[in-house]
Amino acid sequence: MPAESAVTAAPPADDPHRVPWKGAFPCVAAIVVLFLAASSAPSPLYVIYQQQWQFTAWVLTVVFALYVVGLLGSLLVVGALSDHLGRRPVLAAAIGLEMVALVLFYVAGDVFVLSAARVLQGIATGAATTTLSATLVDLEPSHTRGRAGVVTSVAPMAGLALGALGSGLLVEFGPAPTRLVYALLFGAMVVAAVVVALMPETSPRRPGAVASLRPRVRMPAHLRADIVPVVPVMIAGWALAGMYLSLGPSVAAGLFGLHSHLIGGALVTLLAGSGAVAVFLFRSRSASSLLAPSSAVLGFGTLISMAGMAQNLVWVSAAGTVVAGLGFGTSALATFGTFARIAEPHERSAVFTLANVIAYLGNSVPAVLGGIAVTALGLRTAAEIYALTIVAITATALVLRLNQVRAEHRTVMAPSE
Repeated sequence: MPAESAVTAAPPADDPHRVPWKGAFPCVAAIVVLFLAASSAPSPLYVIYQQQWQFTAWVLTVVFALYVVGLLGSLLVVGALSDHLGRRPVLAAAIGLEMVALVLFYVAGDVFVLSAARVLQGIATGAATTTLSATLVDLEPSHTRGRAGVVTSVAPMAGLALGALGSGLLVEFGPAPTRLVYALLFGAMVVAAVVVALMPETSPRRPGAVASLRPRVRMPAHLRADIVPVVPVMIAGWALAGMYLSLGPSVAAGLFGLHSHLIGGALVTLLAGSGAVAVFLFRSRSASSLLAPSSAVLGFGTLISMAGMAQNLVWVSAAGTVVAGLGFGTSALATFGTFARIAEPHERSAVFTLANVIAYLGNSVPAVLGGIAVTALGLRTAAEIYALTIVAITATALVLRLNQVRAEHRTVMAPSE
């Protein structure tokens, strides 16, 4: 998720608080993957819950959106808390809260308990991911500067992909389909708690913890011309991810007759996995060079996937999902990279909070509207309208970016007075 792209200034190599610990960096990276895997694990199970508890598609998407509400609230309130209390206390609290959420998932017998679990999971993930990102920067070896940025870009999408696929495998072939995955994730969180307990503190306590809880969201007027063109593709990418994570298994079952829960998880894996590959491959490219291509690829992939739905051709939709995933990954690099490039250090925190608000609203609100549309119009019609809307948004993003490039070119070519 986008929270992991938040920028934290790396301490200099001679910083006394930079504590070397062999193996710490990969351990912390693994915890990032674990949290995001836990967040996508319920996706293949939504169809089972819906059948068992007889709730509608819009209720399903509301349950999904509640996770985003918890996560966004956590980012806004406690995103900077570890800079004041230290990394370990905030990570320990986030892991503890995640374990409570996993227990609720394990015992859930109705949609209300499921909703409570998703909210707690969102809060835990928001607190953990920002702190883990900062910890990776703290632990980054001085001779490999930039590694933390690559990991915090690739690991979240890799976690989403692994969580959905692993959950689908366990649901399809393992015992206790609505419980086993949560029991295993709980065990993994216990291991993560041990790692955090043994990990040296990398950030000293500082005053201002209470003041840091005040949300800071800002779009400086001088940045508006750079921010506005990236908003459409940002919304489109995260809206597509929201649809796959919430309604993807329902689409596979309802439109293609694929009732295997492994397929539901594989859909998310195709999107997020190809996104992770794209982030890794294009990590060294400038954000400005990726904005237009990512918009085009995201829209084109969505269009291919929609054509597959219309013709009931699974392989066409799968190919479209991979293409859209490449666009999703590159658009995440382009959009968050743009925010990182244009924001001055003193306004960076507030600007990145704005970026997260845009991304997560794009991730949740369209998914809920899609769920309502499924209930009112039927699954096929709603899915096609959703896909067409994303294509239209990406086309808008492409036009805005091309206009921006032309304006920049005219400025450069204009004769100086």
